[in-house]
Amino acid sequence: MLKSVKKQTMPLKGEIVIPSDKSVSHRAVMFSSIANGNCIVRNFSSGADCHSTLNLFKALGVDIQFLDEKTLKIHSSGKLIPKKTIYSNNIYSCGNSGTTMRLVSGILARQNFDSVLTGDESLSKRPMKRIIEPLTLMGAEISSVNGHAPLSIKGRKLHGITYPSKLASAQVKSCILLAGLGADGETTFTEPSLSRNHTELMLEYLGADIKAEGNSVTIRPSELTARDIDIVGDISSAAFFIVVGLIVKGSDFVIKNVGLNPTRSGIIDVVTRMGGDIEILNKRTVSGEDVGDIRVRYTENLRGCTIEGDDIPRLIDELPVIAVLASQADGETIVKDAGDLRNKESDRISCLAKELTKIGVDIKEAEDGFIVNGKTKLQGGAEMESYHDHRLAMSFYVAGLVCEKEIAINGFEWTKISFPEFEELFSKLSL
Repeated sequence: MLKSVKKQTMPLKGEIVIPSDKSVSHRAVMFSSIANGNCIVRNFSSGADCHSTLNLFKALGVDIQFLDEKTLKIHSSGKLIPKKTIYSNNIYSCGNSGTTMRLVSGILARQNFDSVLTGDESLSKRPMKRIIEPLTLMGAEISSVNGHAPLSIKGRKLHGITYPSKLASAQVKSCILLAGLGADGETTFTEPSLSRNHTELMLEYLGADIKAEGNSVTIRPSELTARDIDIVGDISSAAFFIVVGLIVKGSDFVIKNVGLNPTRSGIIDVVTRMGGDIEILNKRTVSGEDVGDIRVRYTENLRGCTIEGDDIPRLIDELPVIAVLASQADGETIVKDAGDLRNKESDRISCLAKELTKIGVDIKEAEDGFIVNGKTKLQGGAEMESYHDHRLAMSFYVAGLVCEKEIAINGFEWTKISFPEFEELFSKLSL
């Protein structure tokens, strides 16, 4: 599907409520499904990835019902009992969702049944050795296709390990913690930089014996107790609006109910370093997560900065739209230590540089990041390829709003994977 985007000539005003955090939505369903008791999950994400998780746990025998469009009632005994049909053979689709496949592997590896996790063409290209190796050290038996899906998992009793990860990854960390939750002995995971900690916060909220210290977290075998969960808004989704507010002349609006977990809010720090006019309002805590409202205003004199090291795990998903922001900032913006961008739904470094160059962005690809020289008047007038990558598609849409000529984005329908409300929210600010 080709999506045309024209320059936004009027300021964006008003307020919007940002959709549910996908990372928290995934975990709310997963953890409640292995907890004992009934709970209500409010503000569940409408994104396709989160529904992949929901459907998978339904197939694993968990009683999950929608009370309304965004409210779930989950009843679980704490044990998974796969539904037996003549069609399934314990084969579960994760769709396009890497979060689903990686986290669920840690749960299924310690069950008393075998299972197979599959994914679509894109997910089947993403690296899974990063979870297979530590799970194998815990005693898991997992077969793959050269480290890629499908994953054949033989359920068995696991034992705890101490694992020093070379990669700062919330998905790998979460996988190992979920395996350790039902393993013999304690499990400790250490990473070079602190990745997002939604798993640690929610496991603690549900009663797990877990302790985090610095870049290490230790979990001991324990049972989870179901509790109601209110899901905060997704800062990765808010990022597109933050950037638009900063670069569309005259804009001034509020983004409500945004999760402000310190391990996720790197874009707030980067925008501040770039001189962006941004303000946090009504800060509070909901179900263990920090949340607040963000006021963002057009900023004419943005300046480039360097994004590296501990910044990266806190904004890895926001880097494509940050590249667009950097094109409208004076001077050089350098992104490095972000090599894992090449292992997302696309090679985001290569694809980002190729496509943004088409519309006039001065961007140079590096092995572990990119360099953007601004400030640039974007010309547009190009057809841009999304590479089946929702974040690239939305980042190009944001760029199109400040291009002199109309652009077209191929594969824009992939935005429904994570953010089906994307265009509707933009229209609310354009009224």
